[in-house]
Amino acid sequence: MNNAPIDLPHPYLLFLGDAADATFLKTGLGLRDWARDLCVAEYKCAGAAATLGLPVMHPRAAREAGAHALVLATASIGGAIRPGWIPCLVEALEAGLDIISGAHDRLSDIDSLRRVAHARGRRLIDVRTPPAGLPIASGRRRTGKRLLTVGTDCALGKKYTALALTRAFRQQGLDADFRATGQTGIMIAGSGIPIDSVVSDFVAGAAEVLSPDADPAHWDIIEGQGSLFHPSYAGVSLGLLHGSQPDILVLCHEYGRQRIVGLPDFALPPIGVAIDVTLQQARLTNPQVRCAGVSLNTSGLNAGEADAALAASAREWGLPVADPLRPGPALDSLVRACLA
Repeated sequence: MNNAPIDLPHPYLLFLGDAADATFLKTGLGLRDWARDLCVAEYKCAGAAATLGLPVMHPRAAREAGAHALVLATASIGGAIRPGWIPCLVEALEAGLDIISGAHDRLSDIDSLRRVAHARGRRLIDVRTPPAGLPIASGRRRTGKRLLTVGTDCALGKKYTALALTRAFRQQGLDADFRATGQTGIMIAGSGIPIDSVVSDFVAGAAEVLSPDADPAHWDIIEGQGSLFHPSYAGVSLGLLHGSQPDILVLCHEYGRQRIVGLPDFALPPIGVAIDVTLQQARLTNPQVRCAGVSLNTSGLNAGEADAALAASAREWGLPVADPLRPGPALDSLVRACLA
């Protein structure tokens, strides 16, 4: 068992479905921002308003421009493949494109897609499929160094933070790998394990497989999932935390967010409480774990407001605080704290 690359045909045509705005384009945004060279164009249902700012092409034109696969770059509530998308997906298959999906619904379970794919010799690739034979976690300490991004809530920057830190570590000449745990990260990295699709007993074991023994100087930067403070997803977060055995935690938070998104009855914890609780849980498998700082999503602020928010938060919390998408002294300080 290893963290083997998966065979994803690229470059991609990004399918935005019937999205009205970017709220449900998490996969598309991730690919655009971190794997732009793999993205030929975007394509969407008639009347859809969302855009990633990429060239717009229908599947046949995208195939002629070099695309090898259409990626479901949008999501729906519950991870479903919506019936209204099917004609667009059929068009892609008939144009000679494979289809890659990170949805919970499986492409191969949809009769019309399966028939066309078989007739055209095309592949239906469901990324949210864990490898077979995952072990139960052993809790055994592994060689190498590990950093895990954790969060006060979902959808606030854990993947972007892990990718940004991987890039920063490599720029300093360090041996560092981004370890993907979600469908978008897997499409960016070309390997990984979709942790939210692993049977619960094996989540921590999957995290051990994802970041195996390594050279003592090697860093695995592991993409976090969910939040210990989210009533729906705390379970996957805890399993990933225990199996990752991180040496370093970076807590991710969105500036101004006070309530769990979608569950307004649940308040986000104070940053100090979030750090203390997460460290307490992490010490089960790595008693020496520490929190290096906070990744603060300031995407709703302009540059001046963001700089002020980062500085004020660092003073309040007594830790380095940076927005990973805003290079500069704050991010440099967070990187130094991770490596200290």
